[in-house]
Amino acid sequence: MDELADLVQGTADRLAQQNAGAVVAGISGGQVQVRGTGRAGPGGEAPGPQTEFGIGAVSKVFTSLLLARLVLDGTVCLDEPLAEVLDGEVAVPSRRGQPVTLRQLATHSSGLPRDFLHWRGSSCVLERLGRTRLRSVPGRGFRYSGLGAGLLGLALAHRAGTGYGEVLAREVCGPLGLTGTGVRDGGGRGSRLRPVVLPGAGGVHSTAADLVVLLQAQLAAEHTPDGPLAPAITLTRETRHRVNRFAWTHLGWLAHRLHHQQGGHLQIWHHGGAPGSRAFVAFDPATSVGVVALTTHRQPDTAATALLRRLQTHPA
Repeated sequence: MDELADLVQGTADRLAQQNAGAVVAGISGGQVQVRGTGRAGPGGEAPGPQTEFGIGAVSKVFTSLLLARLVLDGTVCLDEPLAEVLDGEVAVPSRRGQPVTLRQLATHSSGLPRDFLHWRGSSCVLERLGRTRLRSVPGRGFRYSGLGAGLLGLALAHRAGTGYGEVLAREVCGPLGLTGTGVRDGGGRGSRLRPVVLPGAGGVHSTAADLVVLLQAQLAAEHTPDGPLAPAITLTRETRHRVNRFAWTHLGWLAHRLHHQQGGHLQIWHHGGAPGSRAFVAFDPATSVGVVALTTHRQPDTAATALLRRLQTHPA
């Protein structure tokens, strides 16, 4: 455990250079270590396990877990067309007669464009959607799409008859016991976020402590089928869309297998950024290790991936 603590602290120290604040968590052999260092804001306090960060695109992991929950309880179907979930109230593009489905939104195979941040206001997004040309036939190729994930969150909330934040809290955060995760309009670090039109794509805030719980649930799902959200987690991982020989997507997660010369390990991951913060989460169910890295402005991917590989090859 001392070795794990040293590795986590070293990663946090590297990320906290240049007056950044960083919180890093490592999971290995059933042990967890969380370390925060640097400055989280104008007050100069070091961030800690309960410090809230905007997690940007890591929100997609939560949106897709919500999708799995609603699929399992019969609220929606994975291959249900987006237009049907939205009750035909919004024009949704298709290509070669193939409609965009919820599965495709969650696996970035819808053909929708990557970004929508220049589309102002939710009414503008929905109005422009019908005039958007799909870049590929739905289900055929991989094109990362923040717009697709945002529309997925919108559709799930619409079908549930409530707001995205409310259904996420009920179906995901509550069962996992995540007390620092959600969508907020103001207060705390979340108040630094610009208004988010489609929060399912990037509007969730969380803490290192909550993201550790999320990764622990991911790691336990295969061995503890009656664990919190285990059936939904299993569904997210059973669903795959091939990107290339070494990489694929699950529902909400990106995944790849390293070349055998690099150890051949599996890495399931996502990263994201919000105004004033960056986030990275990754895990390997085969070696039961995971990493969380949250920073105030430095991109944590390189240092956090190095920590993950270290834990995969030499568990602490």
